[in-house]
Amino acid sequence: MALVDAVTSEIGDEALLDLPAVDILARFQDGSLSPVDYMTALISRVERREPKVCALWDFRPEDSLAAARLSESRWQKGAPLGPLDGMPVSLKELLATKGDPIPNGTAASDMIPATEDAPASARLREDGAIFFAKTTCPDFGMLSSGLSTFHKLSRNPWDLSTNPGGSSAGAGSAGAAGYGPLHIGTDIGGSVRLPAGWTGLFGFKATQGRVPAYPYYPGRCIGPMTRTVEDSVLLMKSLSRPDWRDATSLPPMAESWDVAPMDLKGKRVGLMLDAGCGLDVDADVRDAVAEAARWFEAQGAEIIEINGLLTRTMLDGLDDFWRARFWTTMVSFDAERRAKVLPYILEWASAAADLSGARVSAGFDQMLAIRQAAAEALCGVDLLLSPVNPIVSYPAELPSPTNDPARPFEHIAFTMPFNMGDQPACSINCGFSQSGMPIGLQIVAPRFADTAVLAAALAYEQARGPITNWPEI
Repeated sequence: MALVDAVTSEIGDEALLDLPAVDILARFQDGSLSPVDYMTALISRVERREPKVCALWDFRPEDSLAAARLSESRWQKGAPLGPLDGMPVSLKELLATKGDPIPNGTAASDMIPATEDAPASARLREDGAIFFAKTTCPDFGMLSSGLSTFHKLSRNPWDLSTNPGGSSAGAGSAGAAGYGPLHIGTDIGGSVRLPAGWTGLFGFKATQGRVPAYPYYPGRCIGPMTRTVEDSVLLMKSLSRPDWRDATSLPPMAESWDVAPMDLKGKRVGLMLDAGCGLDVDADVRDAVAEAARWFEAQGAEIIEINGLLTRTMLDGLDDFWRARFWTTMVSFDAERRAKVLPYILEWASAAADLSGARVSAGFDQMLAIRQAAAEALCGVDLLLSPVNPIVSYPAELPSPTNDPARPFEHIAFTMPFNMGDQPACSINCGFSQSGMPIGLQIVAPRFADTAVLAAALAYEQARGPITNWPEI
């Protein structure tokens, strides 16, 4: 029996597919596993589970197998293309890949093929990643939901009647369903962390500009969604390399992305259990986050209670500005094209038609006020802990937890401030609700302290232990 066959037989395809990427790549390197065998197993799992989960768009099994054969040959020659050679990676469909259209989650898309890779796509391709599929998002990425007029309804594998969150909905669903270990999302108000929290994944949003983004927009970040912290660190080594197209991107980090578990003794750790406004926090969520804080305290950290930093004026101002900006896109569409947009989003945006220029400008000022409040919350602490999502779950068919376009952002009050403030933040699973749904703990650090978030998350993950009850759809 060949060595590759022996390894696959020894642990089985299903167990193989649940291994972290760092382990899979080590097997590619030592020759004990072929990228072709791994891709074949992955395709089989996707084909079995995807009809229920609906996480993917543009799934390309034949192209992926052809790419895996080329990778296998390179590994056999000892000449891999890069550190991710042969590793399947899914990309949120908002991220451009040359020659492919960008649906933007909407039936109103023009479906014009992209002329170049986005920065994240380019870096991963350079390092040998295989883009086996894109993952779904809602219309224009404007919802924390798996609901879209272009894609099938994406569902949460932990309970198919519930929502994975969004807007990186498909990435969250794909990660929890075990479609390989590496997935890339985007985050402008929590769109990596929210679905990561609801699906049990680790999701990381770096300091603004750490991962080059194009097109750029204030608060917009690209980040990994994985089952382990170590796999997100692996992806950050590729994603964080510079790209001139993002005029706001930061210089490459002087320190290494190789992180060790943080020694928490003497660390000042803020605990924010109330965002200041938005949805009330479910008891299960509050209890899980408070228990995580007690673990940090037991490791020698000083826990400092922090009041909610967001006000109703801030959240409503952000809502005004985002509505107005999106409405400028809607008014450029003719009536036929506009009618294809999800009604919830169209109703939300159309309210901007009656907003004065002064009110929109005041909304932008509130975005700046959120930035200042986020900086103040991190002043004097090494880390900040909070819930990611205030609620345990909500129905898959809803566009948002409130299902109310007049109150669309009540659920992002814990996550969005750190997009506006540019701070690095993550979601890491800190337990399960009484109904069995994952709960996310948000760990935030001051600007530029990206590795502090990862190191703290790694320490917590090692103490928590691996999640062993991933859904088997």
